[in-house]
Amino acid sequence: MMKLAVLSALVGSAAAFAPAQQKASATSMQAWKEDTVVGITAPMGYFDPLGLSKNKADDTMNHYRESELKHGRVAMAACLGWYLNAAGVHPAFNSELSNNPLEAAQQLPAVGWVQFVLGCGAIEWLAEKIKERPGYKAGDLLGAAYWVDDSDDGWVDYQNKEINNGRLAMVAFMGIFVQALYFDNYGDMIFKN
Repeated sequence: MMKLAVLSALVGSAAAFAPAQQKASATSMQAWKEDTVVGITAPMGYFDPLGLSKNKADDTMNHYRESELKHGRVAMAACLGWYLNAAGVHPAFNSELSNNPLEAAQQLPAVGWVQFVLGCGAIEWLAEKIKERPGYKAGDLLGAAYWVDDSDDGWVDYQNKEINNGRLAMVAFMGIFVQALYFDNYGDMIFKN
């Protein structure tokens, strides 16, 4: 029952983050595809099988790109954190939490959850303040766009690697989470005796 509730909460909450519909001309979207060299990589090219970008304005597409980068970065950290936890590495709370990350989340004291929520809130607040800078580019929280632009092939290659690794991590973490939730197998086989 709990598994079904968690799954339905995850699916249902996704609609809360959908941006409002905005109309834009097809030429605007075509221009965004042509001007954007980052994220359009082989072998898929511009990948949008569900048509979520159809008739969207540049602002909406930049919001989508920022969301993709943010979710990818969080997913990469989550994959690393999940396997470190499953391997028995607990940097906090005297390593008294379970090696199963789902059980460890339930065992985490309230002060740990407060710290987690406040930390995430502080990062989000800082990111919103950084977005107010002139010349801000979606996802560029450290201001690298001031020093290098998308005409540098090395920089574009780095950005494509980050986006592709983030995409892979988002899919991988969902697999890791489902494996733990439904099959109670929370670690990689390398950690099994």
